[in-house]
Amino acid sequence: MFAILKNKMDNRDRIIEGAAELFRTYGIKSVTMDSLASQLGISKRTIYEVFSDKDELLEGVLQWMSEKQNEMVKRILDESENAIAAIFRMLEISRDHFQNMSPAFLADLKKYHNDVLLKKVDSNEMPDYRSNIQVIERGIREKLFRKDLNPELINRCLYSLARSTMDNKLYPFEQYSRQEVIKNVFITYIRGISTPEGLNLINKLEKNY
Repeated sequence: MFAILKNKMDNRDRIIEGAAELFRTYGIKSVTMDSLASQLGISKRTIYEVFSDKDELLEGVLQWMSEKQNEMVKRILDESENAIAAIFRMLEISRDHFQNMSPAFLADLKKYHNDVLLKKVDSNEMPDYRSNIQVIERGIREKLFRKDLNPELINRCLYSLARSTMDNKLYPFEQYSRQEVIKNVFITYIRGISTPEGLNLINKLEKNY
């Protein structure tokens, strides 16, 4: 019995990671259970033994992405000398991540799987949400962000800004690079919540961004 459960969990992790890679590369709509099974070298029946449909699989992928995001934030916070350095490191990773992601992924998520997206947003399980509040709180302790800030509200605002920078309708990919959008939208906001010490750090780090 234990071996069966372990095998099922192993299959679940493998399917989720494989689906995440295909979704990011080709979008969600174009990836079928058949193409996923073929890519993984397993039967479609094996996938359906773990996930009842594509929406349930997508929920698993989004949850996996959220967990990976939390792990990344913790690692970067541990490795960075201050909160602003951590933010710039996260921006670099996110920029590289989205440059390698098909625009169809986010478009398909909103158009064909909006119920799944709303469910994850309502439960605060989307990437970039809960874990980033640690960065804000650290920045306040380090006197890099203003002490009169409400970390929860600032975190929500940064979350909304981060999501907006990936909106192709608001900032068309063919007109603006993600780096340009992040610099003008996200980093400008970070400047607004920073102390003079924080601004000095931003000026130094922005040159290399």
